[in-house]
Amino acid sequence: MKAWLIITLWLLAPVVAAVEVPATGRIEVLFTPWDDAEGALLRVIDAAQRSLHVQMFLLSSRSIARSLIAAHGRGVNVEVLADYEMAMKGENSQVAKLAAAGIAVYLETRYAAAHNKILLIDVDSDHPVVITGSYNLTWSAQARNAENLLILRDNPALARVYFANWRRHRADALPFEAKVFP
Repeated sequence: MKAWLIITLWLLAPVVAAVEVPATGRIEVLFTPWDDAEGALLRVIDAAQRSLHVQMFLLSSRSIARSLIAAHGRGVNVEVLADYEMAMKGENSQVAKLAAAGIAVYLETRYAAAHNKILLIDVDSDHPVVITGSYNLTWSAQARNAENLLILRDNPALARVYFANWRRHRADALPFEAKVFP
């Protein structure tokens, strides 16, 4: 009965058409462990001027957490969406540290795995940056794993599409509160 209900709901779900976005701007491609993806991420985060929206499955890199906290400290609007399970149980998760620093953190609970790996920088500017790929914000992603990272610059249309998706996920997420989520 349960399987029948799930299949029926899936079949009745609205079909969303793919969004086509013109190819513009510049693309930086990195592959770990050979390329310094973490260094590239730190440079982009450190250059953020207005906003930084993160959507990450696992965030345990202390260097990236420090960089996000520093961006918040210099007045950049930093908001983080994280997978609930990985934020609560992930080894060395930095999510609680970000929340303690005053960064708005939200936990995604709707999905078996909130597996997105996205950073959006200055999405409302003429020079936004969209970062995506298989790369989690972890030491292992840089040093031990075979990962990929795309840094897509200067494509406002692409940034708007990614930001709309980020907001859709944010609407379903729960606020991280140290009292509720130790």
